[in-house]
Amino acid sequence: MDFKNIIGHEEIISRFMSSIETDRVSHAYIIAGEEGSGRYTLAEAFAKALQCEEGGSEACGHCKSCKQAESDNHPDIITVAHDKNTVLSVDCIRTEVVDSMGIKPYSSKYKIYIIRDGEMMTEEAENALLKTIEEPPEYGIIIIITKQLEKLLPTIQSRCVIINTKPVKEKDIHDYLASNYGISEEKISFAIEYGQGNLGKAILLATNEEYEGLVRSVIDLESNIFDMTLDEISEAIKRCVNYRMNINDYLDLMMMWYRDILVLKVTGNPDKILFKEQYSVIKDQAKYLSFNELEDKSRAIESAKQRINAHADMEDIMRLLILTLKEA
Repeated sequence: MDFKNIIGHEEIISRFMSSIETDRVSHAYIIAGEEGSGRYTLAEAFAKALQCEEGGSEACGHCKSCKQAESDNHPDIITVAHDKNTVLSVDCIRTEVVDSMGIKPYSSKYKIYIIRDGEMMTEEAENALLKTIEEPPEYGIIIIITKQLEKLLPTIQSRCVIINTKPVKEKDIHDYLASNYGISEEKISFAIEYGQGNLGKAILLATNEEYEGLVRSVIDLESNIFDMTLDEISEAIKRCVNYRMNINDYLDLMMMWYRDILVLKVTGNPDKILFKEQYSVIKDQAKYLSFNELEDKSRAIESAKQRINAHADMEDIMRLLILTLKEA
């Protein structure tokens, strides 16, 4: 990925390019934002440009270094990641970053470490990394990717350049989906509304069959929740848990359902809701759900998301959530 191929994030790209042009590249960065917001893509493009043999502010795309970066085979661009559902341990950080940082770059000007899911580092791991951030070799650059900036130690944050991703413009997302995927305008509109400026989420929803199933599952649950029996609730919980890897997206869609009800109550305009095909159901629910009840349900979903991200038992959380949402 090159800067010119990235959709949106013009300010961040301009900042990266300026730092290369003026030779004022920091030794430590944090790129923060939600999943799918382009954090890793930005880090990759920045690393590729930094290592380009042409020495410009953008990667040339044809030198040996660029080719190695494109094939994920660059010896001086190292990605550090955790195994699924595990932390980034102190041993991992010491072995893959701290100890190897002392070895000079094999072929490039810099030795760049991209640490994915930085919020998964243990406190011991962050403290081990801190000394390297404070006293890096001249060629060393560390880029930490995180979706939860607040989980990183203040001492880490204070020694890094912090870059926060911002929502991509709706028009840019529309044009990208329309030109790259053979999908209907209706589907594009749904993906844009759901993505809320997150291109990665919009692409997944527009192109991934599993995400289509996820949407259908949420619609089925929310359309029938007030009439469901306990047996039906148990089946719904099982379906929710089947989307374990995408549970945050599932909860986001549930949140959008109640947002649609709120929007319809306030504006009465069906054009402003996400679930347009479910207008009649949403209209009916808007009649008997009060503003306070909608706020309570939104809070319950947000609380469930926080507990799941804290690795509490998903089945128990979803059971409590669905029973809470059923109340009216």
